[in-house]
Amino acid sequence: MKVLKWLSMLFLLLAAVPAHAALRVFTCEPEWKALVDELGGNTVDAYSATTALQDPHRIEARPSLIAKLRRADLLVCTGAGLEIGWLPALLRSAGNGQVQPGQPGYFEAASAVTLLEVPKRVDRAQGDVHPEGNPHLHLDPRNIARVAESLAARLAALDPSHAAHYQQGLTQFAARWNEALVRWQREAAPLKGLPVVYHHRSFVYLEHWLGLKEAGVLEPKPGLPPTAAHLAQLLERLASQPARAVLRTPYEDARASEWLSERARLPALVLPYTVGAEGATDLFSLFDVTLARLRKVVP
Repeated sequence: MKVLKWLSMLFLLLAAVPAHAALRVFTCEPEWKALVDELGGNTVDAYSATTALQDPHRIEARPSLIAKLRRADLLVCTGAGLEIGWLPALLRSAGNGQVQPGQPGYFEAASAVTLLEVPKRVDRAQGDVHPEGNPHLHLDPRNIARVAESLAARLAALDPSHAAHYQQGLTQFAARWNEALVRWQREAAPLKGLPVVYHHRSFVYLEHWLGLKEAGVLEPKPGLPPTAAHLAQLLERLASQPARAVLRTPYEDARASEWLSERARLPALVLPYTVGAEGATDLFSLFDVTLARLRKVVP
């Protein structure tokens, strides 16, 4: 009887253990966690190192992130130098050989797309310029589709027992995404040629996709805070070449955009930039909210 009792208990314990542990995915930014969740569903356990209210350029490699990365099976980041200020230190401290650059467990979204603004030369006088090109690639939804294909293949390679599941996730996501793209293109038609001012060059891919027109940038050079002299020059230029709005992300200081907004009499818009801010709860609503806010300033 005792043997039967122990066997019954062992059976119950084994039945409670999942047949296959979820693939642990450490993502650098919320947009990639959202994409991993779309592709993997309950076969992945995805975590984002940053939130929509944090500048992805500047993150502290704190102990909790080190612990998460140490246990990860896959690292998904933007790349193109976006995380250069903190990811190398995090990788060294975590000591996880599976997710080091060059290993199957290391994935950069930038490897799946063609980057914009690749500089011909780079020096310190230019400010915080990325040698590989502008890394804010996720704000063109066509890039999201390209990254999804590459990422699904990587998930399947690392977790072959669920390869069919990842392929199905990609197929379903792509169908919904392509349908949304058609709708977004239709809704965005009035935005072509709309002149806007940026805080940082975070919206270059959005500009490229929508056909927006850059009327100025609050930063005198990439990564350098706006200065009084630069803002005064920009205000003077806008008097003869007006813009329709000044755009910033939720994590950027509002003071410069509000200063310009008040004096140039143009709206200061906060766009979500990524999942988790300004009502953007997933990748689809990220672009829904962005387009809705931009359409409000169309003349």
